[in-house]
Amino acid sequence: MNGRSVVAKRSKPASSPPFYSNASQTHIQALICTMARKYSLLKQMLATILLVIVVYALLNTFLSPANSSSSAQLETTLPFSHGHSAATISEFTREGEFSRDDLEKFPAKSAPRAKIYLYDLPKRFTNDVIEHHSLARGGRPADGVSPLKYPGHQHMAEWYLYVDLMRPDSERVGSPVVRVLDPDEADLFYVPFFSSLSLIVNPVRASGSSQEKARPLYSDEETQEALVEWLEKQEYWRRNNGRDHVIIAQDPNALFKVLDWIKNSILLVSDFGRLRSEQASLVKDVILPYSHRINTYTGDVGIEHRNTLLFFMGARFRKQGGKIRDLLFQLLENEEDVIIRHGTQSRVNRRAASQGMHTSKFCLNPAGDTPSACRLFDSIVSLCIPVIISDGIELPFEDVIDYTKIAIFVDTTSALKPGFLVSRLRAVTSEGILEYQRKLKEFASISPVHNGKLKIVIQVKHYFQYEEPNGTVNEIWRQVSQKLPLVRLMINREKRLVKRELTEPDCSCLCTNQSGVVTTLRSRVGS
Repeated sequence: MNGRSVVAKRSKPASSPPFYSNASQTHIQALICTMARKYSLLKQMLATILLVIVVYALLNTFLSPANSSSSAQLETTLPFSHGHSAATISEFTREGEFSRDDLEKFPAKSAPRAKIYLYDLPKRFTNDVIEHHSLARGGRPADGVSPLKYPGHQHMAEWYLYVDLMRPDSERVGSPVVRVLDPDEADLFYVPFFSSLSLIVNPVRASGSSQEKARPLYSDEETQEALVEWLEKQEYWRRNNGRDHVIIAQDPNALFKVLDWIKNSILLVSDFGRLRSEQASLVKDVILPYSHRINTYTGDVGIEHRNTLLFFMGARFRKQGGKIRDLLFQLLENEEDVIIRHGTQSRVNRRAASQGMHTSKFCLNPAGDTPSACRLFDSIVSLCIPVIISDGIELPFEDVIDYTKIAIFVDTTSALKPGFLVSRLRAVTSEGILEYQRKLKEFASISPVHNGKLKIVIQVKHYFQYEEPNGTVNEIWRQVSQKLPLVRLMINREKRLVKRELTEPDCSCLCTNQSGVVTTLRSRVGS
């Protein structure tokens, strides 16, 4: 019996004793529920903190004027390279447009402005040039009290740049460069010689004039040579062979005698018509707009008062590429709705040209003695659609302006085909003309920003208004400041180059403007 009992007990399934008691299990379940609730609260807290951080970052990005990432983000979407350039826009409107009127309100780019040193040239190269120009035209000698007045002409950029650097920095709103008084701090050095005015100090005398052979009191060539002699004595010119110097030679013939001595510098020119490839290039130099001589058209777009199809007024006979003018005269002077007249620079002719451009749909812009001419910029500020016939023309500010949207380009060969030019212009519809005018008045581009669109409105005319505080001058300085990396590259590169005798320019001449032994800048003029 005891055996069976033992067998029965052994055959009964054994049940494992519980690991926890009932009380312990209840406590653990409560603890797990508590931890779950705390974990849920922690997740909510973390999500809230994360949301606050994101909102703060967004507000800080778009509302903080000191935040440089905002400017950097916008700059990647805009066709402008400097936060202070004249192309920068300033305020949001309800429709997402930016207005240029309040430039200073827009967040500035954090990158430092290029530092430029203005040489204090002897007055022989500045004020004396103005005085000699006045004396040659019957003016009185300077009395030291009355300020000298720089005369108006189409190459006045040299005056506007000089005056701009003379102003306090607080008045130079939006300028991409800052003037420094210590040359050791400077990135660039500006040489304010009035080279274009110096070229025209002596009036052109009529052939056969009794004064034709008389030696003028002022010599532009001697002044050019004196400038180079002065520069070669300057420590900062000799230090880098003038590479970090900025020199203006806007008139095609300005500084013609000494170009080989200053060709390393950043040259400010209107075109390359009179310059050799080893003297100048788009790589290192800057193209300037002419100072327009026609009054700016203040009306709105429209064709109601523009009854003339095509207008031109200027010298009929020119040299080199400008010979096309006489051929165009022969083709167009008898065309209906076309006004093409011979005229030279004078107040009367400027008034007539102003009236003609303001009442014409298209303005003819053929090459002059060089590929460019002042007339193009007269056309732009007149809202008269430029018709450019100049195969080798270079244009200012092409990194931000697409000229094909504001002008019509016709190659010389096509333009000289009888009937081709007027037929093409008459084929432009009224709406097409209005669209060109609208683009002339405001140049707009669209860039995506998040889920919306950012509309940028820029006045094209603004680029060619030297008188505006934040106009052409700032755009020129912007272009100049963009040359600084190249200047530094070439300075460092030249330190390790072996000087060689070359019969032809080497492959880097486009940047270096070197065509042989690098001794040109250290040689005296005429040696």
